Amino acid sequence: MRIDPVPVANAEDPRVVDYLQLTDMDLRQRIEADRGLFMAEGHLIIERCASLRLRFRSVLTSERWLDRLAPSLESTDVTVLVAEESVLRDITGYRVHRGALAVVSRPERLTVADVLGMERDILVLEDLVDPTNVGLAVRSAVVQGVRGVILSPGCADPLYRRAVKSSMGSVLRCRWARSDDWEATLDLLAESRRLVALTPEGERDLEDAMQETADEDVALMVGSEGPGLSPVALARATLHCRIPMASPEDSLNVAAATAVACYARSRCRRDA
Repeated sequence: MRIDPVPVANAEDPRVVDYLQLTDMDLRQRIEADRGLFMAEGHLIIERCASLRLRFRSVLTSERWLDRLAPSLESTDVTVLVAEESVLRDITGYRVHRGALAVVSRPERLTVADVLGMERDILVLEDLVDPTNVGLAVRSAVVQGVRGVILSPGCADPLYRRAVKSSMGSVLRCRWARSDDWEATLDLLAESRRLVALTPEGERDLEDAMQETADEDVALMVGSEGPGLSPVALARATLHCRIPMASPEDSLNVAAATAVACYARSRCRRDA
């Protein structure tokens, strides 16, 4: 299907209402879930959405990106809105570096029970409020073979624009669910898997904990930067493990720590 672009002259055009105020994170995380949409930013993410056969509602881009987007959109029936780059900035509130945005319908929401019913390991994210860290953590899990993710009620939206972008679309490839009752979810997790908590105060080295559990499924739990995992989460865990540092003053942010832990987990399971 040939793209027939629709010109947009200014931010008052009613067809761009879903693209307004993209830099207001709190607002976007509230309204996007209610509207059943998420924002895909950049041609690589749009191409990944197309490969997963997600439903596009519209695409907003500058003219110079049309040829790049055409192969991904040729089999879809989607309105492609085209504007000058200065108009894109007026609409979104920032300079759109990758030149293209798309409004995409959210995949069907899964329940915690859906994710717990999967075999293999699960990543558990507790109160990660930075969407970029959520995206990076999920990306690290997915590339190491972890396909199930459970988020606490306080976690940032994994389908917020920055989370999708930092995950390079990995949040669209995994099965994730958000808990509505965190203590009940932790109880269910403890019934289905061994809970392995990643914490600087852990009494076991990460590698030792991964080797000990190599023959069984686990839920690998990480908490927010600063507070770390909550006392209630730590109380449910059967193993508390740490990543050894070269000096006591050194540490990793939560996204980097998740990457190290998921790699260690994957290596131990391969060798088991």
